Amino acid sequence: MQKERTKPNFEFIALMASLMSIVALSIDALLPALSNIGVAIQSSSTTDHQLLITMIFLGLGVGQLFFGPLSDSFGRKPIIYIGFFVFAIASFICVFATSLEVMVIGRILQGIGLSAARTISIAIIRDTYEGNYMAKIMSFVTAFFILIPVVAPAFGKIILDQLGWKAIFYMQIIFAIAIGIWFWKRQPETLHPEYKVKFSRHVFMKGFRELIKYKETMACTMISGLITGGFLVYLSSAQHVFEDQYQLKETFPYLFAALAISIGLSTFLNGTLVLRFGMRKLAFLALLSFTSLSLGYVLLFWNSANPPVVVLMLFLSLTFFSLGFIWGNMRSIAMEPIGHIAGIGAAITGFISTVISIPIATYIGSFVTTTVWPLFVGLSICGLLALLLFVRFRQPASEVVLN
Repeated sequence: MQKERTKPNFEFIALMASLMSIVALSIDALLPALSNIGVAIQSSSTTDHQLLITMIFLGLGVGQLFFGPLSDSFGRKPIIYIGFFVFAIASFICVFATSLEVMVIGRILQGIGLSAARTISIAIIRDTYEGNYMAKIMSFVTAFFILIPVVAPAFGKIILDQLGWKAIFYMQIIFAIAIGIWFWKRQPETLHPEYKVKFSRHVFMKGFRELIKYKETMACTMISGLITGGFLVYLSSAQHVFEDQYQLKETFPYLFAALAISIGLSTFLNGTLVLRFGMRKLAFLALLSFTSLSLGYVLLFWNSANPPVVVLMLFLSLTFFSLGFIWGNMRSIAMEPIGHIAGIGAAITGFISTVISIPIATYIGSFVTTTVWPLFVGLSICGLLALLLFVRFRQPASEVVLN
């Protein structure tokens, strides 16, 4: 375990961020192509197109239940290689899909494959760091990772215009192979032999029984699910909002990038401020800001048409600025006391947050048809529930017992 004052290794941060960024690339690069894919698979419903975004998260949630425990038994690195292989097979299924159903299956399988890299990278960070310093590393990793959502839609648009939508999937495979080789060459195994847990069909239940002992961990996991669910409404409907409601098809990638920069900036700031103020204080203030801004939009534009795009971007950028102080800190608080079951802990907490977020995104997203107002209603409700949970179960940092 690294000491609190150990200087972060830039290559480690970049590598962990790259493992996570394959998820972002697989989601965001596809956004400009949703309508083109809809034509190819004979689907014209914008609600159905949202499934191509939300269903990959379902795969992420389910897959980590298997890959997390397996990584505790066989090591972190071999399981990530298996995940890359599943992702490649799933990408080819998407390329050759001729119906919405087959495309959705391919996207779910993509999520299952990517769940290995996403979950195990968190376990690797927890193997290596702890406490506020872990939150600092997580923030820097997330800030680096945010670079992908900034450029992915524009990258996807270029590939779409030049080579067609199928080429986007081929580029994702190439990116995954490159990251896999880098990971194989440069990242040592972080699970020490004495911490390996014998794999059995009871490992999930044992891990869950251990996990629920930590009420703050469970609360922060549910908060992550609520906030992610609200954000997924935006993510799955962004193409429809900007291209159809605002008629900004050519500008969409740049607007999306600007909002991603907002999240990235706050994530980077969190990495510099967390050691000074603590992750719980920053997380609480961010939740308060997130909820207040969302409620402000709901009240200002109650029963109204969409405001000018500048106004919408202002509210979204300020609301999403809060996310950078929420995601990394909530995940770090949740993982702080469960280092002794980091793999299964990351898997179960990730699964729970996904199970919460997918229904939220699917239900609220179905209302984002003619205006963006339902999005902010969803963000407000999720924010209020998250605040209540955090206030109820928040622990002073001095009372947390590390394992």
